[in-house]
Amino acid sequence: MRILTRYILREVLAHAALGAALFTFVLFMRDVGRILELVVRNSAPLSSVFEIFLLILPSTLTFTIPMGVLVGILIGLGRLAADSEVTAMRASGIGATAFILIVAIFAVSAWLLALLNTVVVAPRASAALAELEDRLKSSEAAYAVQPRVFYENIANHVLYVQDARAGEAAVWRGIFLADVSTPSSPKITLAEQGTAVTDGTERIRLHLRNGAQHETDPRRPKEYSITNFSVSDLPLLLPQRTAQPRENRLLAQMGTLELLQRGQQLNDRRGRAQEIEFYRRLALPTACLVLAMVGIPLGLAAHKGGKSTGFVLTIALVFLYYVVSLFGISLARQGKLPPALGAWLANLVFFAGGAILLWRVDHQPLERFWRSLVHRFRHKPPAAEAKVPTAPDRLAGRRRVFDLDFPQLLDTYVLRDFFAYFLLVLAGFLVLGVVFTFFEMWGDVLRNRVPVVTVAEFVVNFVPSLVYQMTPLAVLIAVLVTFALLERNSEIVAIKATGISIYRVAMPVLILAGVFSAGLFFFDHFYLPEANTRQDALWNQIKGKPAQTYLRPDRKWIFGQHSSIYYYEFFDPDRFQMGGVSVFLFDPSTFEITRRVYAARAEWDPKLAKWLFKQGWTRAFRGTAIEEYRTFDVATFEALDEPPTYFRKEVKQSSEMDFRELSAYIRDLEQSGFDAVRLRVQWHKKFAFPAITLVMAVLAVPFALSVGRRGALGGVAMALGIAVVYWATSGLLEAVGNVSQLPPFLAAWSPDLLFALVGGYLILRLPT
Repeated sequence: MRILTRYILREVLAHAALGAALFTFVLFMRDVGRILELVVRNSAPLSSVFEIFLLILPSTLTFTIPMGVLVGILIGLGRLAADSEVTAMRASGIGATAFILIVAIFAVSAWLLALLNTVVVAPRASAALAELEDRLKSSEAAYAVQPRVFYENIANHVLYVQDARAGEAAVWRGIFLADVSTPSSPKITLAEQGTAVTDGTERIRLHLRNGAQHETDPRRPKEYSITNFSVSDLPLLLPQRTAQPRENRLLAQMGTLELLQRGQQLNDRRGRAQEIEFYRRLALPTACLVLAMVGIPLGLAAHKGGKSTGFVLTIALVFLYYVVSLFGISLARQGKLPPALGAWLANLVFFAGGAILLWRVDHQPLERFWRSLVHRFRHKPPAAEAKVPTAPDRLAGRRRVFDLDFPQLLDTYVLRDFFAYFLLVLAGFLVLGVVFTFFEMWGDVLRNRVPVVTVAEFVVNFVPSLVYQMTPLAVLIAVLVTFALLERNSEIVAIKATGISIYRVAMPVLILAGVFSAGLFFFDHFYLPEANTRQDALWNQIKGKPAQTYLRPDRKWIFGQHSSIYYYEFFDPDRFQMGGVSVFLFDPSTFEITRRVYAARAEWDPKLAKWLFKQGWTRAFRGTAIEEYRTFDVATFEALDEPPTYFRKEVKQSSEMDFRELSAYIRDLEQSGFDAVRLRVQWHKKFAFPAITLVMAVLAVPFALSVGRRGALGGVAMALGIAVVYWATSGLLEAVGNVSQLPPFLAAWSPDLLFALVGGYLILRLPT
């Protein structure tokens, strides 16, 4: 039994580790871009970046370890059953109890690991991650300032710079700093050059050179102060994330014993929530045991589908488990169930189901049990009595749609397997994404009493974005598994022996991948923006946020068309009126103010096509001297002719626009002085991302043939490695492009070009 134990455990452990790694990677992708941008901006040392990765990992493993256990048992034992090894073991006298005891070693070990992670490691990692983000916050702010962008994340200040250069200390040129502590009379500081230095606290120090400070009081317009300086140091306070008291910390950051103690002390809703979190931390690791109870009998049944059937069962059971878990937690939060019972409801249900299935293993073979169920519902003869079609029978029963050289029977054979694996993997990723999104928003659904119809509508509009994001990865895995199995079964050798080259075998898959690429582009152009817009609106509704408006009339600072900066306290986009308006006109070469206009209100005159400034004053400057001062009841200015629509800048995400709308939006923002580098990168990615589907298919063929002897397991492992390299490279180059250190075109297309070159080189070197 020692050799057999090691053999079974090795089979189960290999699939479990691969499944957990794949699920962890899919969930981890959401944070990669943000972390890589910290590296690019030099706002975080490399050690801190690795620390962020490590601190995010435990919360992800809380969910993926039980999933890995289930996929390992189902696919590992399913492979043994499909290859008749389970039948041989049973024929030698090994009963189901022996399999249960062997797999129990693996399940209990995984349970202990998951328990340690959920109870001890994950809470400490969450608390440490919050502290690390606070430490990096001031450093990140110094590098978050972009040229020609109003930066408003400094307490009571608005910062605008003409040019910015990152380094150990951020160097800025052409600085416009407004102190809006008194909104009606902002204090303006201008400087030719400045340096931003952080000291690791909540403050950032600006070292300014060759500048002036302008102060005024609207109640006494005749008084105006200008202070020149050659060197000046200004300490600025970053917006503090107030340290939460111990009792108000996020549940995820609280210690496990602390949750229980405080939950028992508080008799209100907070106490109930803390008790539920305590029992949930114990229930989630125990999922390793109850899912194993269900997985062992299902894995021992002889599955014709082999590993694919195991993967389907994994997705279905995981989805069912977490749905029951969410249902129990929701009942516990509503007070309809005790906290312990609500958190453990899914484990109790699966324990009962697993016990029944384990009893069936010895008393009625599951294969016969499933056949009887199928017979009852379909009224077909049992599979044992049905004639099993031979390979010639299956080939003879196929019909050609067109009498052409393409597609041939070989093409349909390859495409059939490719389609099966592609749909299987894509469906798995979709279920995974939906389940974890449910977990993320379920508390808000209960708290805000969101109707089930709204949640369902959100899911309907959320799934298309998942399809768009996961299709390239699904194509990669499907191609790798398809060709790896062909190589393992020596079918590639047989195909070559008939004179058919690898290029010809891969052609239908590559053509289909090209069709998928084009389909993703048109999907993103015609359907996805509307779905994403609706998805965001429903997300705000679920989160209890006010209805999101994409028009920003509350934007108080805007760069004009003629070297001017507008500031207003109020803007009515319907009546075309502004209140408390200040306009600063400056010399773009020296960045000195040449004129300042203030008006209590301003109205747009469509006949004159100009703004009528009322009840205000204007000052003209020559250097730092006031050359002219006058007041007015009504006045117009030649350089201030931006129409009202200019101030109604529409704020939309790139995912909510097609490439034409995004292009027009970029031009509009750049004309107003807002940063559009990120949007330019996203515009190019609207073309580059769909193309990666074809690139992945080209790259997968040679890699699949190189790992073919390891079959589907090797193909999935190779796919995971390629995906990690691609998404890390893509995220890094995108972050470089976002900070203007790489042209947007190269930032978006470089990953495609690099992987296409590698794939083309490898596929050309194949022995065809």
